[in-house]
Amino acid sequence: MSSARVSRHARIRMMAAVATVCALSAAPLAPQAVAADTPPYAETYRPQFHFTPEKNWMNDPNGLVYYKGEYHLFYQYNPNGNSWGDMSWGHAVSRDLVHWKQLPLALSHDDEEMVFSGSAVVDWNNTTGFGTKNNPPMVAVYTSAYKNGGKQAQSLAYSTDRGRTWTKYQGNPVIDIGSNNFRDPKVQWYEPTKSWLMTVSLSAEHKVQFYSSKNLKDWKLQSEFGPAGATGGVWECPDLFPLAVDGDKKNIKWVLVVNINPGGIAGGSGSQYFIGDFDGKKFTADDKGSYTPPTGTVVQDFEGTDFGEWTTTGTAFGQGPATGAVDWQGAVEGFGGKGLANSFHGGDGTTGTLSSPEFTVDSPYLNFKIGGGRHPHEAGTVMDRTPPEGTVLADFEGGTYGDWTATGDAFGTAPATGTLPDQGQVSGFLGDGLANTFLNGDSTTGTLTSPEFTLDRKYINFLIGGGNHPAGSDHPTAVELLVDGQVVRSATGKDAEALNWASWDVGDLAGKKAQIRIVDDNTGGWGHLNVDHIVLSDAQAQRVSQETSVNLIVDGKVVRSATGADSETLDWASFDMRPYVGKKAQIQILDMNTAGWGHVMADQFTAADKPAKSVVQRADWTDYGKDYYAAVSWENAPGGKRYMIGWMNNWDYSGAIPTSPWRSAQSIPREMALRTINGQIRLTSKPVGSVDSLRHNRPAATASDVTVQSTSKPLIGPTAKGKALDIEATFSPKDAERFGLKVRTGAGGEETVIGYDTTTQELYVDRTRSGAGDFNSTFPGVQTAPLKPKDGKVKLRILVDWSSVEVFGGNGEAVITDQIFPDPSSTGVEVFAEGGTATLDHMQAWHLKSIWR
Repeated sequence: MSSARVSRHARIRMMAAVATVCALSAAPLAPQAVAADTPPYAETYRPQFHFTPEKNWMNDPNGLVYYKGEYHLFYQYNPNGNSWGDMSWGHAVSRDLVHWKQLPLALSHDDEEMVFSGSAVVDWNNTTGFGTKNNPPMVAVYTSAYKNGGKQAQSLAYSTDRGRTWTKYQGNPVIDIGSNNFRDPKVQWYEPTKSWLMTVSLSAEHKVQFYSSKNLKDWKLQSEFGPAGATGGVWECPDLFPLAVDGDKKNIKWVLVVNINPGGIAGGSGSQYFIGDFDGKKFTADDKGSYTPPTGTVVQDFEGTDFGEWTTTGTAFGQGPATGAVDWQGAVEGFGGKGLANSFHGGDGTTGTLSSPEFTVDSPYLNFKIGGGRHPHEAGTVMDRTPPEGTVLADFEGGTYGDWTATGDAFGTAPATGTLPDQGQVSGFLGDGLANTFLNGDSTTGTLTSPEFTLDRKYINFLIGGGNHPAGSDHPTAVELLVDGQVVRSATGKDAEALNWASWDVGDLAGKKAQIRIVDDNTGGWGHLNVDHIVLSDAQAQRVSQETSVNLIVDGKVVRSATGADSETLDWASFDMRPYVGKKAQIQILDMNTAGWGHVMADQFTAADKPAKSVVQRADWTDYGKDYYAAVSWENAPGGKRYMIGWMNNWDYSGAIPTSPWRSAQSIPREMALRTINGQIRLTSKPVGSVDSLRHNRPAATASDVTVQSTSKPLIGPTAKGKALDIEATFSPKDAERFGLKVRTGAGGEETVIGYDTTTQELYVDRTRSGAGDFNSTFPGVQTAPLKPKDGKVKLRILVDWSSVEVFGGNGEAVITDQIFPDPSSTGVEVFAEGGTATLDHMQAWHLKSIWR
């Protein structure tokens, strides 16, 4: 499953993650406050043709199986709230993979375990003895996540009434290897050996194991696969299935899907795949050959004894290039020649910069190798760590809370001195103490309230980290400002242990009496808060850079940035320099992080005509968007079809998306196929055919032979507008640099751009202006997928829902799934071209009916 990571793996990874500044609100609003009279499934961002539970948190799809006319969709579910926790299996069924009926909770957490991800099968021959030959049982194979000690093992439950009620097997667990990172079993019947086959993840080792069994109870390890492909995060939710290549049933290849978090192609969570052969025991991936980067002119390779004309600040980079690992560092690999820039001098606790001389951009791309920590650049941050001057209300030094009042057990009897047991590394606080509610883990709750004080300065500044559960939500982790007993300002963390500055402008409250209250009312994932140095000041604190990055600076601004992947192995990265040709620029290597993986390495800066590709870019992905994870397929589907569905969210910001009273949706189910595209076998997907049944009888809009030249214009007529649309479009590029469609256009310049870049031959989705996105710094952005035109044409299928877009390019070899949160009034559709002319040869757009009404 991918849920435990929120409390364990996400916390481990956040040791090396950039802390983003907390979201501020003027009042204690819940995420996307819902009017009391809003009926279910009509809320602002509620998907109208994607499955969502009526309320509460959902993540991975589980137990996908077809039985007696019903497609079963189980899913990771919190029956008790809208954030991750109390993981159980929710349940829904469908007869067409589009219209869903939510059923009662299937498998519940209990005092001993949470029920993590897994699969379900129909035991047709009653090999388990759980049913009869006439009434074969449905068997769920799931991961038991034991609350005492965190061990993960594989267990069974069974149903003899079409999945409506379930009994956990008394002999659980059926596979226990003593690991805390062993999960997500996908089970199927393997006919050649008349046995069950389990594909399961050793997540932290980047491996998949294969087991066989005759009865689902007694399992034998057959082999394992990995590490391979992308390994920048834990491997989860594996799936293995055969498909015919180009429909030829005499040419069968096997597909191994491995979901990864973080380290996906678009950042954060992602779903990669391997194509190969399976002999009943072992999976062997096809050999893709070695990689040779593009040639070019070397700008800096750090082969000299010093940095030459490059200049340093701080102590992190030492006096000159490193020759590999420095003191106390693990083995460093992947750099070229004998030298590299390495900021581990003095360990992760040191900071500094290494900057090139200014130069004129004269090549299309700058390729380089980068390694070290995954701490991305965040716009608007500064390097000055000096705290603002003013009246300090609390700095949590001296070993006591002073005259602040604590309730509950989350704050303990005194401030913490840093990281608490089992917590990811806490950084960014000042001095020796801070308020940290991870005491005894996320399970503790409480409040810490200041004495009354007078608001006599313009700003209240404070450092904050920890969980993202805003004030006003069911179970907040928040800092609140109280005036006359009412919450008038609030802030929350960003699911990161590193603290960073937050500020409230309280100028309009001058002279009023106030209190500050720190609240931890959350016992789920990231159910804690870190707070320090609360100060009344006339200056607003600026967020501090905590990046480990390589940046391109043009006109004094960072225009391109890359970061490491929490690895001592350097990998290729590339900056697109085309927009800046002829301009003055500078390369800056920054280490502003003092926590885990708080260092950066760089080498082989090369000006080139083509971009270099990283291991992640060279891997194969089921989807190139931000929001497609834990993708797994249905067993037993009629006609031998292979349908797949993914969780339409990303662990980078999953708990912060502005939806209530539910959180998260599943993608549209997709029919999978293997096709030979440009000489390579690729896994392709298209929306399940029954989506067509949601179309209104006639297209809402049609267009043909619409030529646009360096402009954007609405499609003809008001009927083209909509919040739930199915669009099919074919373009001829002509000489345009970029072209495509904009959807959900409207209020305040909102738009989601679905385009094609002819120079890079990439499909892209730009959601930087798609609506609400300030809840996490990694949410706005542009996602790209490689796509070559076919016969000079670019074909798109676009599904637009109230809070998502799914774009299928070509024959489904390039897919991008992204959440969006636009204003409900933003319903426009436009066609555009940039840098030349393109023609919209043909387009049809249908309004889609809601599956809920």
